[in-house]
Amino acid sequence: MSVLDVFLFIAIVSIWGVLVVNLILTISGYTLYLKQVKQPAPELPDVPPFVSILVPAHDEGIVIVKTVLALLSFDYPKDRYEIIVINDNSTDDSAQKLAELQHDFGQERLKVINTDAKTGGKGKSNALNIGFHQSRGNILAVYDADNTPESSALRILVAQLLDSPQLAAVIGKFRTRNKNASLLTRFINIETLSFQWMAQAGRQRLFHLCTIPGTNYVIRRDVLEKVGGWDVKALAEDTEISFRIYQMHRRIGFQPKAVTWEQEPQTLGVWFHQRTRWVKGNIYVILKNMHLLFQKEGKPIRFDLLYFFAIYFLLMASLILSDSVFVLTVAGAVHSDLQGFSNGLWLFAIVMFVASTFLTITTEKGEMTLRNLGLIVVMYLVYSQMWLAVAAYGMVAYFREQVFHQKVKWYKTKRYQ
Repeated sequence: MSVLDVFLFIAIVSIWGVLVVNLILTISGYTLYLKQVKQPAPELPDVPPFVSILVPAHDEGIVIVKTVLALLSFDYPKDRYEIIVINDNSTDDSAQKLAELQHDFGQERLKVINTDAKTGGKGKSNALNIGFHQSRGNILAVYDADNTPESSALRILVAQLLDSPQLAAVIGKFRTRNKNASLLTRFINIETLSFQWMAQAGRQRLFHLCTIPGTNYVIRRDVLEKVGGWDVKALAEDTEISFRIYQMHRRIGFQPKAVTWEQEPQTLGVWFHQRTRWVKGNIYVILKNMHLLFQKEGKPIRFDLLYFFAIYFLLMASLILSDSVFVLTVAGAVHSDLQGFSNGLWLFAIVMFVASTFLTITTEKGEMTLRNLGLIVVMYLVYSQMWLAVAAYGMVAYFREQVFHQKVKWYKTKRYQ
């Protein structure tokens, strides 16, 4: 066996290892869905806790009114929650629109914190910390500025959190509000559904683990105080704080009955910048915690560390090698005795990917269609390669910033009417 074949064999094993793990997670997530769909939503106590809802917002004038109105429409008792919008160094008309809303609904229900270039404009974590320090609730909820949560979302999240003292936080489900805007948003709609029933529900079922997704979640105030708030260096502040919660030996729960609808990127450029930020943010979290992998205190985060490492390092390198060998073999530049074997496994991988992904979208009304089945096939051939490109670019960008001590820049995702 040649050196090339040895590396190709390792790549094949790595790719299939990740695929098998994801298949197991998908099946586990689906069994959790079958169990939860029959259960009623949890109930609040007669006197529910006071909740502070934090909404970080930078130049969100296009969407902020719709979001705030949705938050004001929760069926949670009106005198038991406050909304705090951190208008973070915005240069658009956000401040004016928020002032009008505050005039209509009162400062008790809607608090607006306007930051400037000195106090704000430093990313989502900094904005959340500013809002946290001015909040009153024993429970904090976080929503992105492009979200329109369903009226029951907050009530269900809080009730689930109160159900177990071991729970430090509870996350809900997010859906794609603009899924029909473009082919890209249709891909993202399927991707988010698959991710939530695989990486979230599946990990909860098997390992009692979930990762905070950045929006539509509640967290206990005492937990935030113990971890010191959000890490201002983290672009993926949600993953980073999840890892610190794990290390406290506390749990994060997944409650899919609590739903929010959010905007997703409609163009490739916006998607690329958003996902590059995610990649760099997750690499930061992996490297920050990697020293704990084989230490006793790292046991609660061991699976996730290995899982994230496999996705962002092992799988990416293996896919690049596999794709390169395929192209070079077709071009006649190299020869591999394993290429035929690799191609057969590749075709089988498509079948497994399509079947497992389609299984996850059967959990949602109206998604189990032949059109979506075709989209899933195209996703494997096209969208997966797009992810590979952004993952490679994000990794190079992250290490370039570290080597040359470049300041990390927060990229704001473009919004749409």
